[in-house]
Order: sequence, then structure tokens, then C-alpha cells
Amino acid sequence: MCKQAVGQQDQDETGGALEATVIPRSAHSISRTDISDNALKVLYRLSKHGYQAYLVGGGVRDLLLGLKPKDFDIVTDASPEQVKKLFRNCRLVGRRFRLAHILFGRDIIEVATMRGHHSNAEDDKTGNAHAETGMILRDNVYGTIEEDAARRDFSINALYYNIADFSVHDFAHGVEAIEKRKIDLIGDPETRYREDPVRMLRAVRFAVKLDMSITKRTAKPIPELAHMLQQIPAARLFEEVQKLFLAGRALDTYKMLREYKLMQQLFPSLKPCFTDEGDSDAERFLEAALANTDKRIAEGKRVTPAFLFAALYWGPVQARCEELMLESDLPYTDALGLASSDVLDRAQKRIAVPKRFSIPAREIWQLQLRLPKRMGNRAEKLAGHPRFRAAYDFLLLRGSIVGGEVEELAQWWTDYQQSDESHQQQLIKALKPRGPRRSRNSRRRRKPKSAGSSNKESKGESNQ
Repeated sequence: MCKQAVGQQDQDETGGALEATVIPRSAHSISRTDISDNALKVLYRLSKHGYQAYLVGGGVRDLLLGLKPKDFDIVTDASPEQVKKLFRNCRLVGRRFRLAHILFGRDIIEVATMRGHHSNAEDDKTGNAHAETGMILRDNVYGTIEEDAARRDFSINALYYNIADFSVHDFAHGVEAIEKRKIDLIGDPETRYREDPVRMLRAVRFAVKLDMSITKRTAKPIPELAHMLQQIPAARLFEEVQKLFLAGRALDTYKMLREYKLMQQLFPSLKPCFTDEGDSDAERFLEAALANTDKRIAEGKRVTPAFLFAALYWGPVQARCEELMLESDLPYTDALGLASSDVLDRAQKRIAVPKRFSIPAREIWQLQLRLPKRMGNRAEKLAGHPRFRAAYDFLLLRGSIVGGEVEELAQWWTDYQQSDESHQQQLIKALKPRGPRRSRNSRRRRKPKSAGSSNKESKGESNQ
């Protein structure tokens, strides 16, 4: 990226418009060959019909950093309805934040109309646009590119690539922030976080993803305002958690989220598991699981959110399981099932994990009970279970933390998978039976229940 002097006008922390420093094509490194063909089609058509059209935000930022953008977002002065008239493959989405999605097969180019400030008269026609806490409830007030820039979250995202002359418009010292590797909010940090508390998560995500640091003024309010994440819809937080933990830097993200008290708000059930030293079994297991996730992503292997959430909630499930065993004298098998339901039900109120992920996560936990049972043809059946591989990986992580019988069991399954059929049978024969098996034809005789018998006998013993 070519260096370019940035204008010295201060950021307006009251929400006013910003003045752009225009960087000509000769002074920056962005080339149209690095922009997707579909994004260029949208930009050119908008410009051809007399509308302003800019590539904006993360796409511009990543191109200046020499990275390959995942998405190309566009901003224009055309209204969503005007955009829809230009593109037959367009659909309008969102209520709080109206957007146009231009569909090219699976590729979606997002087009937003430039946002204005909520202080104008248009707000009064529809009622309040902000909640009492300051959070934005509606965001369909349109304005100029200068107003739109002031509404962007971080200076590194207030960068606009103009398709008309291929220049870059820098409204908030974004180029300077990129060069200094700083994450800095535009405007007053506390006000901006209150407008949208998810910005606290985005600050952490960008800092980790881009190997940047969060400026002091941007970081300072986060621990005190972290509780505002409770106001965010659970479905939106699920999407944010995926971005945080499935981008290849999960472990570093987790550590920074804890530092700013955000992890505790996203996962309240983890609070009792956290220690000042960070060395409890639950913490060590979680860190090992996140490191494993990062390794798999780096190797190009598949990572499912089901495994991620199984790891994130395993500590709380174990803690709740122990509580139930003490409170109700339940065997471990029954307690684990109830604990799984309790933890997942409470977690749904904060992060709405879809059933397509929560059900497999529960199966991963339940298979931890079945993996020790390997006699006869059980090992072969277990190895063919759809969730076996995930459950085995989960077992490996458990063994690396707690050692002992769990580690031995993980090693047995490792040997089993690496052996031919003959050696697999030898491994099974070498297992010591747990006790005499009851014949299938024999009938269980029930002893008469005496008045003094305890519930413990009728419930049986733990399979673990």
C-alpha cells in the first residue's frame, strides 16, 4: 500500500459529517483485478444510471492490507427500491436496516443506501429511532456519503473506493490506522457502543483477525458496557459467535473476550468455571478445544459449530451434572442427560443455537457414555455412528486434560481405528469384562420393596 498523507480534520464525536481525504488511483494499491466481477457489475451499473457507487468497508480495508476480501459490500445514494429496479436478481431484506441483495447464484453482493443522522425530522414521523439505552432501533434514515462515513463503526472501515475515478475516500484517518495497526472507533466510544453493543465484539474480532491493537479510548468502556450484550437478539449473537470462533483465531479471540468481560456475557454459564489463574479443568479443556479448532481450520479441515458449542458448554454441563448427582442422588448417565437439557435451555436465551447444531452437540456428549462400552460388536457399531468422529475427537481432548482412564480409553480408540479387523478383535478380547452378563432369556426377578429401602438401589449405579 502506498503511503498517503491523511487530512488533519478531527473526527466529529457528536455525530456530524466528516471530510474526506481523497487518495487518487496513483497513490493506492487497489486494483480492479482484485475486485470480484459481480461486485464490479453492480458498481458499474449503478454509476451508469447516474448514482454514486462505492466499494466500502472491509473490502477496501482488506485490499489495502494486501488481503483477499471475503465479501464486497457496496454503498450508493440510490434508495433500496431504486436499486431493485436496476437489478432483476435483487431482493430487499431487513427492517431495522433495509438492504438490497444482488444475487449471482450463491454469490451475494450487498448494497446499502447511504445512512444519515437520526436527528432530522424524518425520525419524528415514525417515532423514536433509539431505545432509552441509546441502542438504534430503526436505521432507514438516508443521507450523504459524509454522514454515512460518520455512521461507520471503526476508522479502518470508513474507506470508500469510488468506481467513477478509482480513488479512495478516507473519512476518519483509516489509512493511518491501517498503517499503525490500530482499531479505533469513530466518534465517542460509549455512545457508539450504546447504539449497537455488538460493536464491542467487532472490535475484538477485528483486532485478532488483523493482528491489530484496540486504542485505549476504544477499549476503555468495554468492560463497563459488556452487559449491554443482553439486549441483543439471541439469533444475532449466534451469528456473531460463529464469526468470532470459526475464523481460525478462536483461542486468541477467547482470551481477549475474557479480558474485556465479554465472554462472561456471551456465555453466563461459563462464569463459575472461570478462575483467576485460568487453570481449572474446564478452562484448560476449552482452550485445548479452541486450539484444536484453529489447527483444523489452518489445515483446511471441516469444523462444525456443533463441536464448537459442545466444547463451549461442556464445563457447565459437567458442573450441572455434579449438582444433580448431589441433589437427587442420580446416576451419572441420567444426570448428564438432565444437565445437557438444563444448560442448553438456559443458553438459548442468550445465544440461539439452531437445533441442527444443538442436537449433534448433545449427541457428542451422550457418546462419551457409550465409548467405554466396547465388548462384542459394540465397538464396530460405535465406529459407524454418524457422530463417532466428533465424539472421538472430543474424547481425545478430554483425555489430554484429565488423563487417567479417559486418556487410556482415547488411546484404545486410536489403536482400534488404526488396526485391521484381526487386530481390532484382539483389542476387544483383551478388554476385561465388567461383570457377569445376564442371559437374554433369563427373567429379572423383582425383590419385594421394603418400607425402609432407599431410592438409590432402584436407580442403579453409574455407567461411568
